Amino acid sequence: MAQEASSSSAAGIVAGGNPFEYSSSAPYTLFLFQAVFIILVCQGLHYPLSKLRQPRVIAEVIGGIVLGPSVLGRIPNFTKTCFPPSSIPGLTLLANIGIILFLFILGLEVDLSFVKKHLTAAFSVGLINMAIPFGLGCGIARGIYNDYVLEGVDSESNKPVKFTTYMVFIAVAMCITAFPVLARILTELNLIGDRVGTIVLAAGIMNDLTGWILLALVVSLANATKSVNTVYILLLAVGWFIFLYFPVKRVMYFLLRRFTNDLSTGEPSQISILFILLLVFTSSWFTDIIGVHPIFGAFMAGVIVPRDNGYVIKITEKLEDLVHIVLIPIYFAIAGLNVNLGLLNRGLDWAYIVGIILLAMFGKIVGGLFAAKLNKLLWRESLAVGILMSCKGIVEIVVLNVGLSSGIISQRVYSMFVVMALITTFSTTPLTIWVYPISYRTKLEKYLKQEITWDGQPLVKEGQDDEHDDSFSLLTETKSLEGKNIESLGNFRITKIIIIMKNIESISHIMPFLHDITTSSELENNYPIDVKAIQLREFTSRTSHLLEASSHTIEEDSSAPLDLEQSNVSLLVIMKMFNDLMGNHFSSKSILSSFRNHVFSINDQVSETSNLLIASMKIPIFEDGHIHSEVNSSVDSSDALLVKRLFSSSKCHFGVLMYNDVNKGAYEDKEDTHIISAERTRPFFTVKSANIVLNQDNLLSSSDLLALHVVYKLAFNLTEVNVYIISSSKSTGFAKQIECLLSEKKDVKLSINLKKDFSELEECIMKSKLSHEKELFVVANNIAKENDDRLFSEEVVRLLDISVTQGFNVLALRAAN
Repeated sequence: MAQEASSSSAAGIVAGGNPFEYSSSAPYTLFLFQAVFIILVCQGLHYPLSKLRQPRVIAEVIGGIVLGPSVLGRIPNFTKTCFPPSSIPGLTLLANIGIILFLFILGLEVDLSFVKKHLTAAFSVGLINMAIPFGLGCGIARGIYNDYVLEGVDSESNKPVKFTTYMVFIAVAMCITAFPVLARILTELNLIGDRVGTIVLAAGIMNDLTGWILLALVVSLANATKSVNTVYILLLAVGWFIFLYFPVKRVMYFLLRRFTNDLSTGEPSQISILFILLLVFTSSWFTDIIGVHPIFGAFMAGVIVPRDNGYVIKITEKLEDLVHIVLIPIYFAIAGLNVNLGLLNRGLDWAYIVGIILLAMFGKIVGGLFAAKLNKLLWRESLAVGILMSCKGIVEIVVLNVGLSSGIISQRVYSMFVVMALITTFSTTPLTIWVYPISYRTKLEKYLKQEITWDGQPLVKEGQDDEHDDSFSLLTETKSLEGKNIESLGNFRITKIIIIMKNIESISHIMPFLHDITTSSELENNYPIDVKAIQLREFTSRTSHLLEASSHTIEEDSSAPLDLEQSNVSLLVIMKMFNDLMGNHFSSKSILSSFRNHVFSINDQVSETSNLLIASMKIPIFEDGHIHSEVNSSVDSSDALLVKRLFSSSKCHFGVLMYNDVNKGAYEDKEDTHIISAERTRPFFTVKSANIVLNQDNLLSSSDLLALHVVYKLAFNLTEVNVYIISSSKSTGFAKQIECLLSEKKDVKLSINLKKDFSELEECIMKSKLSHEKELFVVANNIAKENDDRLFSEEVVRLLDISVTQGFNVLALRAAN
């Protein structure tokens, strides 16, 4: 009969075979269906939860519960059809391979050098934050043990586990912190570089290491037949880690340096991956046979892998998709099949659930609060540390599964603690945002820099007496547009230019502008400007991105070479080479952040309001060859949305360079020979001419003055400057003021054009030359910051429309408040 069933299920559906009937000769048929079903359920749940800024683990745990006896399992024959008992061993085997690889990746995340750097915070916050919930867990363990083990409520407890073992396990489950989920939350909330984030990361690593050691102790207690065996098991586990950390790690370094080029490039070869995976499985096998769970061996193997040149990041990139998309959801599906909320059918059960949740959160929050306060954080910062450390996540589920498979806890208690893990993890992000919002962090940053008092009042720096007032106010005036007029605009200073790099296409347009505005000379007001390039990259849920973000990404100054082998900094390498040739003081930073945090991450790089932040965007051209006002509807794109947010929220002056990729050969046959010859004598990286458009009828705003100063600075390094003034009154006095300002360099060809309206201006631009290619038009983007959904003002939009046919670039500027 068994052979008939096997052959029947293995037959195709055409021959009448049942694909949902498990066959030992073809187990993959049902497995493939189960895998697809599990992955779709988890992904379907993750999408709405991600909108609430919840980590993926929440969806995977809920997905497992949905597939288990608590929800879909209540449908008649669902579990028997989709997850028959005979198919579970195969799923369990694959799930355990997945959790072994996951713990290896978790080991890769543990940066012991980071712990050493912040040793005081790691030990004080990490251990105190564990001690309080551990003690509370020991207390509630007595009640759970009495009511669920000794009373015989759980049918699984035919041979009751010793109370000591039970108590330590419950206490570990109460005090554990999920470092992988915690690090993702920190990155999502842009707290990685914050004081809170630094302490939480260090404490989280220490908490994680201590938790795994305690869990290994519990498992060894549960598996040991004699008390003395527990000591032997622990000694073997410690000895194995020492063996891995010293001789094996050194041999690994030697082999990788001697026979491969992996550590210098950061890119693991196939033979290196083979060696590392063999080490992972060997270490897992050893810890399993000595009486500890195989996940501990995998974790140990991950800790010893070299971290040179982002080596662990590249290894993670090669493994994480298979592990996180396929294997981990299967693991949680198996975990969910063991969660039966139907067993929680007594008031006592739910009383214990509420008690477990309250004690777990109270212990972690209070422990983190007072430990962080000992590290001289403010009360609100300390409270945020406590809330973040209360996150349980995937590590809690792994711990509970180890306890369930080892026979320490029953299915009922397991279900109770899974509910606790879900609620504590779900509440971490919203509670952190509520306690530690961006507005408070911004105020705290200014307060720590001694820029304001705690009440928000500007702070006069200590030691500034009356005799220094004049020099101090003069320095402030050179960096501010407040109170400036055209005559005094030459005294204004842009202290630094910050370039936002997103694609290689924009570099050829940014470089000429940078060349002309940063080049200095012996003239007093032709001052040098520092340059900083930041590369924005989208942070995803990938562990490799998490590793990179938590290691503070890449920040270099002009004296330190960037790694040319890393593709993610290729844009920064090009910018560094260019600025080195020009002699500029250059620094760079590659930033990984979620899109909603891009503005916050960019503002973190701004040192003063007198910095000039420059983004770039290709001019959107529609089917009719024009853009008209429709450019403001392009805010739906991510680049345009980022630019719009920066116009309204930038901490310094901001401009966007709208570049035009017209056919460069279109005008060459129309131009005069002497013009072409003249162009060939000019440097390659330079703007052909600088042009500014001013609308005098709207009066000059601070953004107009900023635009005028940018052209003033460009004029020192150009031979041609054109000023276009839209004015109904044709004030010659205004034109003379501009002429006086821009004539400081004697050999510049200056043209000032007064026009009544924009139509006349457009006609003037079109008739002045056949082509304005390689020219730069500077214009103020005068839009209201509130209640204005437009990306650009009307003047900017009409100028962009002209640029489509004329081939020039447009720099739209908005001054800081």
